Amino acid sequence: MSLFTITVAPRTACVEYVRGALGRVLPAGRHRRVWAARYVPVDLREALLAVAPQEVLSADGIQVRTSATVRWAVADPVTWLERTADPLATVYLATQVALREALGSLTVEDLGRRGAGMPGAALTGAVAAVAAEVGVQVVEVVVKDVILPAELRAATLELATARQRGAAQLEMARAETAALRSLANGARLLDEHPALARIRLLQAAPAGTRLVLTVADGAGQPGTAPTVTIAE
Repeated sequence: MSLFTITVAPRTACVEYVRGALGRVLPAGRHRRVWAARYVPVDLREALLAVAPQEVLSADGIQVRTSATVRWAVADPVTWLERTADPLATVYLATQVALREALGSLTVEDLGRRGAGMPGAALTGAVAAVAAEVGVQVVEVVVKDVILPAELRAATLELATARQRGAAQLEMARAETAALRSLANGARLLDEHPALARIRLLQAAPAGTRLVLTVADGAGQPGTAPTVTIAE
């Protein structure tokens, strides 16, 4: 900055006041300085505004805690400087009101199921309409946390545990049914084919077992077969 020129940094605007009256809004770059003028720089970069956790009543009268973050930037430097003494306070209050209205239309069951997946577009639109009046552009409103009461969290955990336990028991019952069905099919197959039963018996015998072949009465008749006996 010199006596005759003023340099405005990138992503910054300078509002010029000449003897208390609004002059120019200078963009980034070098500009000729006006004698007896005052220059107020305004940062145009995006910033974050954190909204502290607050108590909100749901549609069914249950108190929950929620917090959010606002992405914002100055859109109109003159309005930002002249409209209100604390523009961010206006945005903060608008965000709190929008959160109360959004959560007030949902039940605790909806909040527990959706968590922080709140309607971001509706929240952003509601806050942006108020923020524009103080020269602020709201890029996005993000709901960070929706905290249910401890009793409801415990009940939700018990419900989820019961569902998982029931699913596990159902899967075990299905596995047992499948095993019994397989055994029944195997038994029926062995009854229909005795030779398979003898082969299976031989396969199950441990190594070194002595086998005794016994010929039953009526050997040689159709439908008769030797009997295999396993001896230790």
